[in-house]
Amino acid sequence: MGPLPEFFAPGEEDVKRIVTPSGDKMWLVRDYALGRLVLADPRFSRAAAVGPDAPTYNDAQPVPESMMSMDGSEHARLRKTVTGAFTARKMAAMAPGIEKLTDRYLDALEAAGPGADIMEHLGTPLPLDVLCQLLGVPLEDSERFRGWVEVLFDISASTPQEKGRKRLELSAYMADLLAAKRGAPQDDLLSSLIAAQDDGRLSPGELITLGLTLLMAGYGTTVGQIALNLHVLLSEPGAYQELVDHPERVDATVEELMRLSPTTPLSFSRVATEPVRLGSALVRAGDAVVVSLLNGNRDGKVYPDPEFLEPEGRDPVHLTFGHGLHRCLGAPLGRIQLQIVFARLVGRFPGLRFADLPEPAVWKDGMGTRGFARIHVDW
Repeated sequence: MGPLPEFFAPGEEDVKRIVTPSGDKMWLVRDYALGRLVLADPRFSRAAAVGPDAPTYNDAQPVPESMMSMDGSEHARLRKTVTGAFTARKMAAMAPGIEKLTDRYLDALEAAGPGADIMEHLGTPLPLDVLCQLLGVPLEDSERFRGWVEVLFDISASTPQEKGRKRLELSAYMADLLAAKRGAPQDDLLSSLIAAQDDGRLSPGELITLGLTLLMAGYGTTVGQIALNLHVLLSEPGAYQELVDHPERVDATVEELMRLSPTTPLSFSRVATEPVRLGSALVRAGDAVVVSLLNGNRDGKVYPDPEFLEPEGRDPVHLTFGHGLHRCLGAPLGRIQLQIVFARLVGRFPGLRFADLPEPAVWKDGMGTRGFARIHVDW
């Protein structure tokens, strides 16, 4: 999903009717404040949006049993079992390990030499290794995981039958891994979820689905965001060099890059449970609504000169991680990976630039998230 559909183009409408790639009709919210309202208001239901007759955007959607597809107390119950894994203290404890992994992949990039694909040597493998460490998945299984997850998230490059087969394979693997961990628990997230199931907070099916949800939600988005952030930095004249000269701005610049180019340009859809006035639109009960995180992030009423990269950051917080009860649980983990990657990158490769090729950056096709399959660089 490289070049975006036309309905993302700047315009005056705060809410507009669109026809989705799957052929259904939805309301698209392009306004920052209205987007926050939809994402946080219980009148817009995620559970209703995954019902059998609900309009869909595409087929890269969470299953109904996923935490991301639930409302109210059921969502809160599942989320509570994993929230503790993503605290600031836990992320700080993970940082040294992420730094070591990043340095190892930067060594591989340097060994490959100028012209190497930075996605192959850093951007794609790093987030999966970090997730495997967090969950307690053996690193030697990460490549198998990658193949499964990428098929499940692609929209057009694989058939529904292939997706179904990969989902079954992944579920069977997760069930086997959980069974092994039950006999030899470790200090990892899957072991803590097993304990939650043992004391009645999760059913056996919820345990498997939650493990898969955490893995899948955290992988493609982080890979895509690394790629998009880097592409913006290397495309904007002087932007990368400014970060080299001012490494203290890495954290603020990372936030600004996520605002400008979110790997998930749209929220998951919601269905209105009663009539709601949304700006210029009257949304009726049963209507589907989707929030353009990208347009909200570039709302000129909120961000002056919204297309401009402000390296010292901006307020208020962007919508890239969502908002409300369904705000991305893994946001602290994604954020710390991006901060570490770009801090290490500008320190190690101050002359980084696109390789002198006709097409150094190639969009990843047919995926539910935006990103680049390849970015070839020189230094």
